Amino acid sequence: QVQLVESGGGLVQAGGSLRLSCAASGNIFSINTMRWHRQVLGKQLELVASIASSGITNYADSVKGRFTISADYAKNAMYLQMNSLKPEDTAVYYCNADIATQYPFDTLDAWGQGTLVTVSS
Repeated sequence: QVQLVESGGGLVQAGGSLRLSCAASGNIFSINTMRWHRQVLGKQLELVASIASSGITNYADSVKGRFTISADYAKNAMYLQMNSLKPEDTAVYYCNADIATQYPFDTLDAWGQGTLVTVSS
């Protein structure tokens, strides 16, 4: 019904940059808040950044000043620009969005499959 697909992960050296993308498709009426989460193997999921449809953004303290979240609601897309990457940023990154569908009308907490980011020291 609704699909989120991440891209842009990969291997980068410490201090480098990556840009993650998330594309939403399917029976979408509207998208509200979008989020990026990350998970290190064996650890809990961490909320990295969020952006509301109003444009208000929030960041985890660990990424403030280094990561920038943005969204193109016309394209149902979200991005995460990651600069000054550190080895501790290594994780699987997931996009997540609050999506309203129509026919039938419903609200979904949609998740992507994740993209691996590896930062080498």
